[in-house]
Amino acid sequence: MRGARGLGSAPGEEVRISVLGALPEIVPGDDLPAMLAAVAADAGVQPGDVVAIAHKPVSKAEGRVVRLADVQPGDEARFLAGETGKSPELCELILGESRKILRRRRSLLVCETHHGFVCANAGIDASNTAEGTVVLLPVDPDVSARRLQHALSDVAGGRVAVVITDTHGRAFRRGLVNVAVGIAGFEAVLDHRGGRDREGRMLVATDQALGDEVAAAAGMLMGKASGRPAVLVRGLVTAPAPGTLHALVRVPEQDVFRAEVDADGVVR
Repeated sequence: MRGARGLGSAPGEEVRISVLGALPEIVPGDDLPAMLAAVAADAGVQPGDVVAIAHKPVSKAEGRVVRLADVQPGDEARFLAGETGKSPELCELILGESRKILRRRRSLLVCETHHGFVCANAGIDASNTAEGTVVLLPVDPDVSARRLQHALSDVAGGRVAVVITDTHGRAFRRGLVNVAVGIAGFEAVLDHRGGRDREGRMLVATDQALGDEVAAAAGMLMGKASGRPAVLVRGLVTAPAPGTLHALVRVPEQDVFRAEVDADGVVR
């Protein structure tokens, strides 16, 4: 798929996005970096490319798959289960993966994970996994992304950036969109403040979430049941950097939607 250039690409360049070859069903202990590097090599991965991969194979390889029957729910989880209709075992996992539960409405739980993500059910997913099991997010997705990056860069002979993705809902918008949950090898946010628009006006509040843009574009080609969870992005100019997902997470003190407001809606 070809796309028009954006702020993250150099003038006159095209960005090309292609899905990589299929991966087998991943199980705990699999050498996912080597497996991903092999399919990327088959696709002719080059220095400067970006590879986006869904978190599910990453989590599976790292053993982040839990049998609900093995979970012992506590009192808080049992209470939450009674309030939401979810199983006590799932509620126990949600509580364990969350810093806090931010919103609750019937069966919906919006949580802040230990990574700082705000998402439903702390990112725990029961799709594409064996009956009676769920998949958790990687413990440290940036570390996971760096492992993949090292393997990909070795076969490419130069820097290949990596984005680990997950599908999240969005406040005020319908539908799910892929977002970055792990970054390696490039600056995930581009700061355009101080630059000028075409009319010469100075940009004062223009941060470009390049990591999320890559994830969203990759999501158009990642099939939920295709066995092809990785996408190659070529032609996108990225700023070399260690990279971190934390660049994309808004800190609570800058989040007006979680701040206290007065009767006139003014943030205090």
